[in-house]
Amino acid sequence: MKTTIAIVDDHVMIAKALTGIIANFGEFEVLYECGNGRELQERFKNSELIPQIVLLDISMPVMNGFETAQWLKENHPDILVMALSMQDEDQSLITMIKNGAKGYLLKNAHPAELEKALVSLVQKGSYFPEWAISRVFANVGQVSGQNNGIILSDREKEFLKYSITEMTYKEISEKMFCSPRTVESYRDSLFEKLEMKTRVGLAVYALRNGFGE
Repeated sequence: MKTTIAIVDDHVMIAKALTGIIANFGEFEVLYECGNGRELQERFKNSELIPQIVLLDISMPVMNGFETAQWLKENHPDILVMALSMQDEDQSLITMIKNGAKGYLLKNAHPAELEKALVSLVQKGSYFPEWAISRVFANVGQVSGQNNGIILSDREKEFLKYSITEMTYKEISEKMFCSPRTVESYRDSLFEKLEMKTRVGLAVYALRNGFGE
């Protein structure tokens, strides 16, 4: 049987183009296209229209990709979500991962990469392009800090939770009831313990190890 797909994108021409491209992939079948997350929710009222994969645009009216991914994570966690974006933005990637997306693909990707991404999503459970792997996932451990012998203080764990958000370090310091300098000390300590150099790396580590739940 073919793996079923729903395309959620408010750009009709892009959605139609994706459907046409995927029609040439023997292992996959597009069930339907819809323009936003709210329309997808309506489709899901019919159990026969619940797909195995959702190709999900991020920027949409009514109910965007972030909100839709979160809803799918809470209500249909078995569905594989592949985010679609026009730009390789770190924060969008992190937010989509936090909201349950298992893949991320730029809309200017070659059809061959789309097929590769879909196959990887089904066979391996995830797909992230080279730019994401090299820039965002580099040096991020596959296992938890505890299992890796790394001991984190309660305050460092609290900082990791906030690192996933879009808050500035000053705003994080206000949440943690301490000075910005103290927050920077938590950051620097984590950089050293986890052998990282960027906040993006800390955010992905936090997501992979359950600090963002």
